[in-house]
Amino acid sequence: MSALYRDLLLEVFLGYISLSLYHGLAPMLWYFPLQVLEITGYEIFAAAYGIPLILNITTVWKLANNKYVLALLRLITLASIASYQASGPLTRLVTLALGVSSALLVQAVTWWSGNNQQRLCRFWGFILGHILQLVLRIWCTSLNPLWTCNMFNSFTLALGTIVTLERICSDFQKIPQMEEEMKSPVEKIALDNQHNWLVSGAAFGSLHFLMHWIFGEVSLVSRWAVSGHPNAGPDPNPYGGVILVALAIGVMLSFWASVDNIAFWLIGVASAICLFYLRREGAFAAGTVLAVYAMSLWPNVIERLVSSGGPGKALGTAMLVYLLEILSTVWCTAYNFVPGGAITREKTMVVLGTLMHLIGLGLFFGQRPKLFSTENRNVALFKLLAKYVKQLLWLFVGVGLLGLGQRFTSYQKKLLNPALIPSVKRDFSAMIWSYRFGYDNQGWPSLERSAELIEQTGVDLITILESDASKPFLGNNDLTMWLGEKLGFYTDFGPSTKDHTWGIMVLSRYPIVQSKHHLLPSPQGEIAPAISMTVNISGNLVDLVVAHFGNDQDDLDRKLQAEYISNILKEIPYPLVFLGYITSAPGSRDYQQLQNIGNVKDIDESDSHRWCEYIMYRGLIRLGYARISHGGLSDTEVQLGKFRIPDDQNHYEDNNKVEIDPEKVPEEIHFNPRFGSFKVGHNHEHIHHFHMNTPKYFLHQNEKGKK
Repeated sequence: MSALYRDLLLEVFLGYISLSLYHGLAPMLWYFPLQVLEITGYEIFAAAYGIPLILNITTVWKLANNKYVLALLRLITLASIASYQASGPLTRLVTLALGVSSALLVQAVTWWSGNNQQRLCRFWGFILGHILQLVLRIWCTSLNPLWTCNMFNSFTLALGTIVTLERICSDFQKIPQMEEEMKSPVEKIALDNQHNWLVSGAAFGSLHFLMHWIFGEVSLVSRWAVSGHPNAGPDPNPYGGVILVALAIGVMLSFWASVDNIAFWLIGVASAICLFYLRREGAFAAGTVLAVYAMSLWPNVIERLVSSGGPGKALGTAMLVYLLEILSTVWCTAYNFVPGGAITREKTMVVLGTLMHLIGLGLFFGQRPKLFSTENRNVALFKLLAKYVKQLLWLFVGVGLLGLGQRFTSYQKKLLNPALIPSVKRDFSAMIWSYRFGYDNQGWPSLERSAELIEQTGVDLITILESDASKPFLGNNDLTMWLGEKLGFYTDFGPSTKDHTWGIMVLSRYPIVQSKHHLLPSPQGEIAPAISMTVNISGNLVDLVVAHFGNDQDDLDRKLQAEYISNILKEIPYPLVFLGYITSAPGSRDYQQLQNIGNVKDIDESDSHRWCEYIMYRGLIRLGYARISHGGLSDTEVQLGKFRIPDDQNHYEDNNKVEIDPEKVPEEIHFNPRFGSFKVGHNHEHIHHFHMNTPKYFLHQNEKGKK
């Protein structure tokens, strides 16, 4: 292996680490206000993104260039990977913020110094690090294994130690450089147009955020394009492979053509507009074009950045813009909990348009890049490095496509397994759970544990609220896809991630016949989502309506939302189940609206201790009702209902006799005893257990229980 190829490989690994740190800090910052639904003060650690600004101080820049200080910064960056194994969320946040700061300082020092070979390897390592991150996420079903798998985290630390030590040794070696290359960024500023660093920095920061926001995971474009069944749009698997290939084509395009022209920029702008305003295949096609465009810009934008001035101004501006754009996407959705939120309410298109214009400004001003082109004096070096870059690029793409293919095949086998879809079945169960975006109450990923909980319930239909984590400040994780593939369930991802909701998903053991996504009336507060669908349970059509109402302080919102959902319910002819998070007490105005106008029954009208989660139904026979404590996986319990589809919709009687002794109930309708027995009041243990006077079973008045 040549020294050049080895250097490129090492820089790709370091690029992946840096990007994982940059992407990993935002979800940890979000964790703290999520606990109290208001600003906490810990948001100050977002300043880690702006750390390059301190390099404007000449003394600090010289200190950072000291080989011993640079070695320390490299080691701190590596050590921050272990933040995933920290004892608590605050320790993790501090460690991660320190790692982000160190990584950015290392990036500033190494990108603005060294000879052409070193810098090209560092630049391309950063670019290919994006692709490597996507490929690893594919094999981890949309999750970054660095932040979700202890074994991978430890392995990365071990491998990172070897790579970091090698880079430190390389930093200590004196490599001859041309006179122009040895000038410090502070000295070069005098030679540069003093305004170039501003537009070049803003362009880099905006491109960096665009890649994080829409292409930080290959499923994201599908979730921007998604709609209701049966034509929900291209599914993330296998069509995420199209996005991966499009990004690779973008890299290739950067070798073949000049991308800094107005026509090409207009194509990028048009694709961004179409991605936002279109649905299904149209939006996906636009996202594919945008992927090619965005990825092709990297060499040009990076070269403009490092040619525009010192890192303090250029990279500092870039990361400040990047941070502001992350915050803007938080404000677009979470405007009910942030100061001045109403101004930014649902302004995603404004954010997208702004960053596309900032990228355009950066492309049309400043020095024309030469380091990445064959016009520079190191033609042989560039061509050889280009060959290695292309080899690695398509190797990564091949591995990624292999991962998607393996997952797709495995998922289809689970869906088609006859054992999962009995030919004759009239009993089914339904569940509602508010999920907190796949993070537990300590800020750690909860997917594996939540999948285990769901499997233990044996549930057939599930709605999971607060489930759209396909946003940069929530980790870009596709929880719907992950749970669907893990459990072998059909899935419906709720309103598109560009629709400014917290998300709602449905998992069904049975095929989904059709579904419709709804944005509920929300004149005062945050947009509330809902899904109405029909599922085929062994030849019986059953409707499911799921909804997440607005906050309790937005009274008008809740009133209008209850009216909207009740009108949907009353129009449904089939047997139906309503699973709703309605932020109103039993017997309240909204509760009565749903029951009276929607013509549905509460599964347990005697349960007066609920506030948010409700199970209602019509045209079915109720069999059981249970509440299971969250056990620290969320701030909300699990509620379960069991039902039977009547043989004759026109002639049947519901069960009205309540029984709490499972010995007097047919065994086939028992809830899983691993959650304990009937529990009066709250369960205060940190485990999943029945509580709040459940489980309850419902029998016919004349029915005799059986063991």
